[in-house]
Amino acid sequence: MRIISLNANGIRSAATKGVFDWLRKQDSDVVCLQETKAQEGQLTDAMFRPDGHHCFYRDASSKKGYSGVAIYARREPDQVLTELGWDEFDNEGRYIEARFGNLSVVSLYFPSGSSGDERQQFKFKAMEWITPIFDQWLKSGRDYVICGDWNIVHTKNDIKNWSSNQKNSGCLPQERAWLDLLFHERGWVDSFRAIKPEAVEYTWWSNRGQARANNVGWRIDYQVVTPSLRQRLKSCSIYRDERFSDHAPYIVDYAD
Repeated sequence: MRIISLNANGIRSAATKGVFDWLRKQDSDVVCLQETKAQEGQLTDAMFRPDGHHCFYRDASSKKGYSGVAIYARREPDQVLTELGWDEFDNEGRYIEARFGNLSVVSLYFPSGSSGDERQQFKFKAMEWITPIFDQWLKSGRDYVICGDWNIVHTKNDIKNWSSNQKNSGCLPQERAWLDLLFHERGWVDSFRAIKPEAVEYTWWSNRGQARANNVGWRIDYQVVTPSLRQRLKSCSIYRDERFSDHAPYIVDYAD
């Protein structure tokens, strides 16, 4: 089973850069997209319904052309969910879940706090609010894969400039401590670190300067899985050969 996660930074923009041509060659079972920045009615072109995939979108209803998540699935899901129960979060188009038997695949776009204190406080509130939901998922007995842009690095190996970013959103001690809680206390598994414990690779680069050319990046895109899936993790990769977005696709292969 192959699952791909990508923050597209605008699905229509990514389409012009060849992302759908690339996806067609990947033989993926599920693709999770974040930051589609479109309303579904704007995506009438056949390219936004890739051949052989069932396609589901959750747009932002609070602000058009903003946020938005999607799931493309080779197999038709038993159920698709788009709300977690907090309107302020749900209406920004940040969550969609597809259920296949006992497996849930989630496309999650976690808030960024980089635009200022108001959004950072919203991010902190979202961290606190979603934690018991994650706990419920762990206790449910279902297998979960939470794909997406979490907008937080975890360790020193996940960011090029560790020291100079300690006061910047995405690398704040409080944010990283929250990932410690999820990974070390609750038992959620960072698939990348489970497969590549010491690797230094990134999934996002600023558009400023020559960040991508110089590999001045952050690893903020994840596939976080329940402990039940740890033994099924086979391999993972971050695809950098083509540039579809300021993020790179993160690909994980799971044993069936």
